[in-house]
Amino acid sequence: MQNEPKSSPSVAKLRDIAASAGVTIATASRSLSGAYGVNPATRQRVLEAAARLHYRPNRFARGLVTGRSQIIGLIISDIRNPFFADVARGAEDAAFAAGSDVVLCNTDLNSERQKRYIHSLMEKNVDGIIMNSITALDRTEQNRLAESGVPVVLLNRHEKNSPFSTVLADNVRGGALAAQYLSSLGHERFAHLSGSTRHGNLSMRAKGFLQYLRKPGSKASVSVLHAGHTFEGGHEVARKLFGDRNEITAIFAANDAMAFGVLKAAMELGVRIPADVSLVGFDDVEMASIAHPPLTTIHQPRYELGQAAVEILLAARSGKQQAPEHRVLGVHLVERDSTAKLLS
Repeated sequence: MQNEPKSSPSVAKLRDIAASAGVTIATASRSLSGAYGVNPATRQRVLEAAARLHYRPNRFARGLVTGRSQIIGLIISDIRNPFFADVARGAEDAAFAAGSDVVLCNTDLNSERQKRYIHSLMEKNVDGIIMNSITALDRTEQNRLAESGVPVVLLNRHEKNSPFSTVLADNVRGGALAAQYLSSLGHERFAHLSGSTRHGNLSMRAKGFLQYLRKPGSKASVSVLHAGHTFEGGHEVARKLFGDRNEITAIFAANDAMAFGVLKAAMELGVRIPADVSLVGFDDVEMASIAHPPLTTIHQPRYELGQAAVEILLAARSGKQQAPEHRVLGVHLVERDSTAKLLS
C-alpha cells in the first residue's frame, strides 16, 4: 500500500491567534502591530500564541485595512550609473529598518517609461515615491501626482511652488569647488561637459562652475558642451572636443560617468590625462579611485541621499511632516591623479 502524501499544515489566521490567546480579533491585531494602549500582559500572551502557531501576517491584507503597503517606489534614470547603486542602498537600508521594502524602477532616460512606472506604483498603493527627475511630466501630471496623496521626494533641485519634498547635494557649491581648484592649478581655458539644460542637478553644477570663473577680473574662457549625462555621452563629446585640437587645458565633467567617458576618449586619441588636460568629475563613485588615472572629483554623500529621502517620505506618510521638506547635503573635493598644475 502506497503512503498517502502528507497534507500541508494549515496556515494560522489572525482569528486563530485571537482564540488561542483568549482575546478579540481587534485586540490580537493591535497587539501584533505594536499599537498603543494594549495591556503588556495581553500583548505578551498574543505574541506567544502567534509564535506557537507559527503565525505569519498577511501584509497585503493588512495594507487593505491600514492603507499602508509598506512599499516605497524608487524611480531612477540610469541603473548603469554607479551613483544610483549607492543611493538605492541608502534608501533600502533606511526602508528595511522601518519595516518597508523598496521597489526599484529604471527609466533608461525614457519619459514614457517614467510615466508608466509612476502610474504603476500609484496603482499598487505604495507609501511613497522617490525619483531623481520629473522633467518629463507636464504641470497637469505633476498636479495629479501631488493631489493623489502619495508622498513624493525628488533627488533634484526644488522648484518654486512645487508641492514635492527634495533632498540633494549642494550642487552649486560643488561646481564652484571644481572651478576654484582648477583655477588654483593655473588653468584658464576650460570645458564643462554637462547634460540637458533641464536637468536640475547638472544645471546647478554648471551654475556654480560658471559663476566662479566669470566673476569680475577673471581671465578664464569656458566652453559648455551638452550631451547625454552618461559614459557614452561623455565619450562622444570628448572625442569631438579632442579632435577639434581645442586649446582647453581643463575639463569639468558634470558627473563621474561622463568623466569616465572622457578618460576613454583621451586614451583612444593619445591625449594625456593630466599632462595635457586636467579632469574633474562629480559624485565620487567607488570606481573613481581605481580609474586610470584615479579621478579627482567632487564627493557627494550618495548613500545619505537615499537615507534622507526615505526619512522624509515616511515622515510625510505618517502625517508628522505636513509641508514639503528640503534638505541640502554638503560636498567636498577629493584630489587624485587626474589633475595637475599647468606648466608655464
